[in-house]
Amino acid sequence: MRGIILCGVMLVWCCCANSMKAEDVMKTLNDRERTIAGIAAQVARGDMPELTRALTAGLEAGLTVNEIKEILVQLYAYCGFPRSLNALGNFMTLLQEREARGVRDEAGRLPGPLPAGKSIEFGTANQTKLCGAPVRGALFDFAPAIDEYLKAHLFGDIFGRDNLDWKTREIATVAALAAMTGVESQLASHIAIAQQNGVTAAQIEAILKEVRGHSISAFPRGDENTAYGQYFSGKSYLAPLTQDKRLGVPVVNVTFEPGCRNNWHRHTGGQLLIAVGGVGFYQERGRTARKLLPGEIVEIPPEVEHWHGAAPDQWFSHLAVECNPETNRNTWLEPVSDTDYQAATAGK
Repeated sequence: MRGIILCGVMLVWCCCANSMKAEDVMKTLNDRERTIAGIAAQVARGDMPELTRALTAGLEAGLTVNEIKEILVQLYAYCGFPRSLNALGNFMTLLQEREARGVRDEAGRLPGPLPAGKSIEFGTANQTKLCGAPVRGALFDFAPAIDEYLKAHLFGDIFGRDNLDWKTREIATVAALAAMTGVESQLASHIAIAQQNGVTAAQIEAILKEVRGHSISAFPRGDENTAYGQYFSGKSYLAPLTQDKRLGVPVVNVTFEPGCRNNWHRHTGGQLLIAVGGVGFYQERGRTARKLLPGEIVEIPPEVEHWHGAAPDQWFSHLAVECNPETNRNTWLEPVSDTDYQAATAGK
């Protein structure tokens, strides 16, 4: 979903970790919220064995049957009917098995009547309140039907149901989108909407960790890169992947938060980058920046000045392979200015 709030969304998310207040750190996910994130992520992935475990954890954490049903129904709007229907069938089977073992799960309350009036009217009001401003944009002018469906059905018929509050619905939505690929813009939008509705920055970070296992790829994210932090604009994380130095091929997974990039620098022995998650950029001095998607490889010749990092609105992870490690040395140069970074990544 795009709207006028998007102009500030990316900046909000890129800065949220740095601007987190001390009391915010204490407000992490409780057991119910954590299991909601786990359920939503497995619905989005379509992983039925893991969903069964997540649903069981949710019931044991105190979620009612109708609360879970509501989450699974809502997620059809983000994951599609096939994922939602499969999840509901899985949940129905799980409840039958638990009942056969003598386990009685609390049903919980059903939603009350929808607000008076037409769905398009109270849905538009709900959307505006959720987002903090009316939502407009060229996309909705291009396809008015999707604007109507969002307002009338998603924010009216679904978000108008009162057996889940909006904060809970946004926790589920953020978790589902975080488990999917190619929806980074929508994820960023819903992160902002979630924060507008009471989800703290610490809770957003906890949801992403819960869903992504501290990583945006199959490789671990590792610890925050404090040793070289002075050479990066923004936060980055390092996870060494190789141990045997006799092989002479050091490989490290480097993860950048949105907007993070390293300084201009060069290697005496060159370097090899393999993009494995998110969206990033690589630029050599005097050349046009190159957008990097998972699976792409960058061969960096010795002594070529360059930088690499994340897109402004997306996390990025690459494997860094050090070439000629016995003699390879880095020379760190000046930071990539905000102006140059914006120019390099604009419109790509």
